Amino acid sequence: MNAVARGVLALLWTLSWLPLAVQAAIGRGLGRLLWVLAGSRKRIALRNLELTMPEKSEAERRAIAYENFQWIARSFLERGLLWYASPERLRRLIHVEGDPGFAEREPGAVMWLAPHFVALDVAGQATQLFQKRPVGSIYQKQSIEAFDKAIRKGRVRFGNGDIYSRHEKALPLIRAIRKGVAFFNLPDMDFGAQDAVFVPFMGVPAATLTAPSKMAKSLNMKVQPVLAEMLPGGQGYRVRFLDPWTDFPTDDPVADAARMNEWIASEVRRNPSQYYWVHKRFKTRPPGEPGLY
Repeated sequence: MNAVARGVLALLWTLSWLPLAVQAAIGRGLGRLLWVLAGSRKRIALRNLELTMPEKSEAERRAIAYENFQWIARSFLERGLLWYASPERLRRLIHVEGDPGFAEREPGAVMWLAPHFVALDVAGQATQLFQKRPVGSIYQKQSIEAFDKAIRKGRVRFGNGDIYSRHEKALPLIRAIRKGVAFFNLPDMDFGAQDAVFVPFMGVPAATLTAPSKMAKSLNMKVQPVLAEMLPGGQGYRVRFLDPWTDFPTDDPVADAARMNEWIASEVRRNPSQYYWVHKRFKTRPPGEPGLY
């Protein structure tokens, strides 16, 4: 598998030299092919949309999912651009809005909240390209060594970041935060019932981590939401560094989890085709409830 992975990485490196408009066209074509071939992931995406957007017709939900597959395929192919292109090229392609320098100016601990939109990796690179404070984030360790090495190297290649495996203890990350590292936090996936509460996400009870609230409270962190969006063709990417939240965290981590999901839901409704719908967001159910997939 490592040989296949190295071949895929070589392809991504080769594609990274092409104009972004060409990469985008190839990615959308690949997405249309995956729509035909990826039966299980398509069913997951359609089920998620059925659960969260019952007001839309089946045709409307299928259209969102169809677009979603094209954006996901683009995001995969354009990892090569994020991992191998020059910083100067990336700064030209990433259009930043809001206040990317907040973390750099803030003397205390900072957490960026970055939901799982397809351009999530663009947001991660933007935190290193458009401000100077060291960045730390958590990632899912890959079973294929070549891919794991590429992800680790690509995400910290600018020299002011580090990543920590989700399967490792949190202590090294907490120590880094106390030393001044800003935490790029991905809060909206289903990691099971442990350390989670069931609060609504787009009308459906979803296992939601209380860790963002508890960590922000214990480390006295300022929380700034960050959102990334892929733009059509060769236009690049938009990353929005929003105003820091003044009402998060509170003394109630359950209410904080609900508030976080409400915000994510509002952004999903604004840009539904670029959310990561192929994840089983509602896999974990409250005790006694049947599965949804």
